[in-house]
Amino acid sequence: MDVEGVVGWVLGELRGLGDPGRAVNERRYLKSDFVHFGVPVPAVRKVAVSAVRGEVARGEVLALAEGLWSVTEDGRPVHEARVAAIEVLVKRVALLEPGDLVVAERFVRDSASWVYVDNLAEKAVGKLVIRYPELGAVLDAWVGDPYMWIRRTAMLALLAGVRVGEPDLARIGRFGDALIGEREFFIRKALGWVLRELSKKNAAWVTGWVEARVGVISGVTIREAVRHLPEEDAGRLLAAQRR
Repeated sequence: MDVEGVVGWVLGELRGLGDPGRAVNERRYLKSDFVHFGVPVPAVRKVAVSAVRGEVARGEVLALAEGLWSVTEDGRPVHEARVAAIEVLVKRVALLEPGDLVVAERFVRDSASWVYVDNLAEKAVGKLVIRYPELGAVLDAWVGDPYMWIRRTAMLALLAGVRVGEPDLARIGRFGDALIGEREFFIRKALGWVLRELSKKNAAWVTGWVEARVGVISGVTIREAVRHLPEEDAGRLLAAQRR
């Protein structure tokens, strides 16, 4: 693969799909200082997936992702290029090895928005942890990291196991206890999101976990957590939390 050439092709495709009006609105919504072309995520994904279609090697995937992530215009990162970098990793996550987690970590640490972090967390980091369970120890360290987006990544990475019916209940419980007192909205929301998705498969566990912590859980977290619980349980937990 001519990585530099493919990066150029991806940028050309994305620029051609751009909508200046959408770009303005997107920058405002995301409070972004990046360059935006104004391309919807599904369209970015389609271009990114095309770039790694066919036979590609692990090293090529990593080099392409790094190349796209580092693209700048007028000294500023390009939003769609970063989204494409993540989509490349997600599409070819099966090629990645345990040591490649550092690439995802670097991307998260170079991010300050859910728009990049969430996809990385669940579909790259989370899937790597499922395949290589020893990487769970990295999440154990991340949940106490000073950088909020790394803590969010640790929590959201557990969604991957939840969605395939293999939830790591021990870590969900431990991470939940570690984060339940957080005041950061994006941490509270992440915890609630994981509990909400888990409740679709194991409502009893979520009900019990929330009930034992109803005096300390935030409104943001509990409203997400009970969304798919039986109406009676949800009402009881919400009423108890408001007292």
